[in-house]
Amino acid sequence: MVKKKKILGICGSASRNSANLLILNIIAELGKSDFELEISDNLTELPHFKTELTEKSVPEKIVGFRNRIANADGIIICTPEYVFSIPSGLKNAIEWCVSTTVFSDKPIGLITASASGIKGHEELKLIMETVQTNFTDETTLLIQGIKGKVDKEGKILDKETENELKKFIQSFKTLTKKPAGNSV
Repeated sequence: MVKKKKILGICGSASRNSANLLILNIIAELGKSDFELEISDNLTELPHFKTELTEKSVPEKIVGFRNRIANADGIIICTPEYVFSIPSGLKNAIEWCVSTTVFSDKPIGLITASASGIKGHEELKLIMETVQTNFTDETTLLIQGIKGKVDKEGKILDKETENELKKFIQSFKTLTKKPAGNSV
């Protein structure tokens, strides 16, 4: 029996019951035969980034967050776009990891689910490239007009979105099976 991959899903939204959290729950359900998805949806609980605390006197919540990333076989970030950028809570969480190698060569899936999302998605890819994660075009997904594509119960209302998510999951599963350092 093949061991299921441990995947960490990071919800970039600061809103409770966001469409992004619903998307991560859908991914958890669709991928449950291949991986266990632990969802982190509490980025607002992380302390504000302070450079002088990145290596010494690191806050306990940050140590825990970094360990969850380090121990995961892969990461899926699902986030909205706020003011043509990624949300500040997500940026803060990533900044706490920049001085480490927890993201280095980590297989990652990037989803931006928002009204538009174009600029936020570009920024997310650039940041994840900068921290040297391992992703491909097939493990990134921009879902525009998300409010009309998923209902509050987590049901996908749009067949194209459902198909794109299934392709994304398949591509992500393939990426997590590759040796580190094979990004495209």
